[in-house]
Amino acid sequence: MREDELATRVVDHYAAAHDDPAIRLEEPYDADGRRGVVDAYVRLRTPERVDHVIELKADAAVRRATGANEVLRQYRRMERYFHADERHAIRPKLGRTEPGARYLLLFAPTPTCVHHVATHRSLYGSVDVAARVDDVPAVRTVAFLTGLDGDPADLGMVSVNGDAPFGSEAFLDAVPPESRLAESLRGVDDDLVEFD
Repeated sequence: MREDELATRVVDHYAAAHDDPAIRLEEPYDADGRRGVVDAYVRLRTPERVDHVIELKADAAVRRATGANEVLRQYRRMERYFHADERHAIRPKLGRTEPGARYLLLFAPTPTCVHHVATHRSLYGSVDVAARVDDVPAVRTVAFLTGLDGDPADLGMVSVNGDAPFGSEAFLDAVPPESRLAESLRGVDDDLVEFD
């Protein structure tokens, strides 16, 4: 599975599940010379503006990475500098009760990605869910994509940070039984993934 396939499904999902989303792929940012590119940037109005800043990881990216630290460094850089770019800045609003930004690190549900996350579960699980963009609350999510073969509106994710760490009973309960992720979890041929 390639990242462009994941990006296509993400775009289709936001277009199907939300009214008038602003979607941009390979969105560049430049915060005082700290440049980068995020795989997908989606701006929703629900009715408040909520930015979804998405980093996608498929097999090739996981194989090229020297480990989870490299993947997380890229993700953290995106989080630190994306909204520091004046073009993407979020301003605080009175009465805001929901996060203004969601930083998503989404893995393909393949055996390669499952093995990678399982091997580095403590690092990915240590990513704190709560974040801030200056005075605006934000959320961090590290997850596997699910529902890639179904209706685009049904695209989902199973998080590995937060209340259901990788391999936990809660994590396994959240995995759709006949999904690519379930198949990949069964396909990892070592003791990294244990089933009851």
